[in-house]
Amino acid sequence: MFSQLGDRLTATFKGLTGRGRLTEDNIGEALREVRIALLEADVALPVVRTFLERVREKAVGEAVLESLSPGQAVIKVVHDELVALMGVQNEELNLATSPPAVILLAGLQGAGKTTTAAKLARFLREREKKQVLLCSVDVYRPAAIEQLAQLAEQTGVGFLSEGAEPVAIAQHALSQARVRSDDVVIIDTAGRLHVDDDMMTELKTLHATVDPVETLFVVDSMTGQDAVTSAGAFNDALGLTGVILTKTDGDARGGAALSVREVTGKPIKFLGIGEDSSALEPFHPDRVASRILGMGDVVGLVEEVQRSVDQEKAQKISQKLKKGKGFDLEDFRDQLFEVEKMGGLGSLMDKLPGMSALPQAARAQMGGGETGRLIAMINSMTPGERAFPAVIKGSRKRRIAAGSGTQVQEVNRLLKQFTQMQKMMKKMKGKGGMAKLMGQLKGGGFPGGGPSMMH
Repeated sequence: MFSQLGDRLTATFKGLTGRGRLTEDNIGEALREVRIALLEADVALPVVRTFLERVREKAVGEAVLESLSPGQAVIKVVHDELVALMGVQNEELNLATSPPAVILLAGLQGAGKTTTAAKLARFLREREKKQVLLCSVDVYRPAAIEQLAQLAEQTGVGFLSEGAEPVAIAQHALSQARVRSDDVVIIDTAGRLHVDDDMMTELKTLHATVDPVETLFVVDSMTGQDAVTSAGAFNDALGLTGVILTKTDGDARGGAALSVREVTGKPIKFLGIGEDSSALEPFHPDRVASRILGMGDVVGLVEEVQRSVDQEKAQKISQKLKKGKGFDLEDFRDQLFEVEKMGGLGSLMDKLPGMSALPQAARAQMGGGETGRLIAMINSMTPGERAFPAVIKGSRKRRIAAGSGTQVQEVNRLLKQFTQMQKMMKKMKGKGGMAKLMGQLKGGGFPGGGPSMMH
């Protein structure tokens, strides 16, 4: 979401970091570029003005101008102010109440409320160990209730929506949740194409009836400033406790994320980062600010790996290597599946420091289903070919390419990447192998030059 803004800011600060001394003039010049970058990212004009005033005040201070690396000092000021703008720290859901705690989701039609309800339910079930009941009171959109019922089944949580009108449906779900001993009830409300009196009247009545501990506004990040405007209207009517930004994995310019806290005073609590039911992550302002400025999000990456990697499979591969057995294409495919579970290469690279320096074409390739194509090619091989890749020659390569909808050149690249991965695994097998491997990675990247999947 922030790639365009990040590119502009990185280019702007590159000029500053090369200077031995900064003046008010060249800081002012850099801030003019920052202003343009923020406006192009669709950040609200009042927010841009306030942000730049804060940055200018600190950037022209004595501590920055007399710093040994003033350019870096300015970047730190911008980073800190971005964090302050977006809310300083992650604000968790407040579920400290007698169960069931009620979470009410509101927003306009098409923002992704229903899928977000299911994602939030999965998040609470898997990470917070809560027993969750989903309830839809959207009696207007065709099949809305059925859609949430199916998502609840896929997500492994309870579902109940019985009744003819919204308030009655919600009341029945709450009474049943008490019987079922559910910890949390998530209520998915109806949306409209725009804010109107009928919708707000219904939401106010529903809100007063269920008395939610969290009233979250679900908003499509692609709508830019309209997202901030509608968030303000819903906040005035309901008294929101937070915001969930959806579709942040698309090409939204990021203005909503940078504006909504300043305009509404309400924190962004979650980001929707994909279509899968697991694609919801808590919003950490400090990590997002680091990613915008090309510093990556290593903490987020480590957390993602810990959550997503199949420890049992990883252990099996480790045992296999210890016994002296080779790392084959079946194992390589398992590793690629793990990458896909974490959002693909693009999502992982986005969290690594310095990735903004990569050419746009390279980053686009990493985010363009690269792991999916690699998996398709391995699936097009026979079990024998996966176990003994050396037998894959001309006619076999053509068959694999045809079967996976790829080109022979891509099959060649896959085999080359696999060979590099094999070399890495061999290094890990010997005495002190992991230490040697880490030394090589620190010194110059992956065997063969550069991360293996980035060629």
